[in-house]
Order: sequence, then C-alpha cells, then structure tokens
Amino acid sequence: MIDGVDADDSIDGEAADGVVGTRRVLHVGRDRPIRISTGHRILHHDGKCSRPHGHNYEVSVTLAGELTAEGWVADKGDITEVIEEWDHRFLLEAGDPLVEAFEAAGDSDAVVVLDHPPTAEVMSVLLEEKLAAALPDTVTDAAVQVNETSELCGGGQF
Repeated sequence: MIDGVDADDSIDGEAADGVVGTRRVLHVGRDRPIRISTGHRILHHDGKCSRPHGHNYEVSVTLAGELTAEGWVADKGDITEVIEEWDHRFLLEAGDPLVEAFEAAGDSDAVVVLDHPPTAEVMSVLLEEKLAAALPDTVTDAAVQVNETSELCGGGQF
C-alpha cells in the first residue's frame, strides 16, 4: 500500500501507482542516431543537389507523452520501423521525371514520392507526421532531427 492506495487498485483502469500516465520524454538516437541510406535530388536547385545522389542520414527522435502500462512512451521498434521505411529508397518530389524512369526500369518500389522537395527539413516534418500516425495516442509531441551531413541538419523542436 502506498499513500493509502493498494497497488492492486486502479483508477480508470490504470494502476494507481503514480507511474502509468506520467508525462515523460523519450529520446531515440540522440547519442547513437538511427542510420538510413537514402538517395534524393532537389529538382529545382541550381547547384550540385539537382543531381541524383545519396546520403547516410542520421535520424534522432524525441517524443513526449504518457507512460503506458508497458512502461514506455513508445516502443522503440515502432519508431525505427517508421524511419526504416525510407532506408535504401530514393526520395523524389512529385513531378520529377526520375519517378517515371524508376517505374520504367521496374524499380517503382524503390521510390518514395513526396509533395515537397526531399530536403532534410522536409524529411523531418514528414517523419514527424508518419510517427504521429503510427504511434499510440498517448504520444503527444514528436520532434525529428535529420542529419544529412555533419554540417546540414534539419528538424523540429518542442
């Protein structure tokens, strides 16, 4: 018994132990980022990035939400599964002629078509949206940082 509440008692179906439902922050990849190899090009760019190329992206995720009965904000496997959907794929903006080239070559499953240019900043927004859709409602905030190189990083904060 803790503070007059038996550990087997519950409030609204949750353990009345002061842990489940507590707001916490989860960092995934902060010190050891999730790595994905992804190709892209920035179609309307005047420089080198207009050419097809790729990066070994490093992705880190920060989530906030309520602790579940399983003892976490979110399952790390669910987070990495969302990010790894882009591993060894080519990200292209809708309307890029390379989309048709991949399809003609029989590699349409290797392309992810985005409504915006596939920059690190756009990638971070889209990954945040994908995580919000894939994770439980107990997750209230998500911020993703995408490091294209050690010099170029895009991401959100909360």
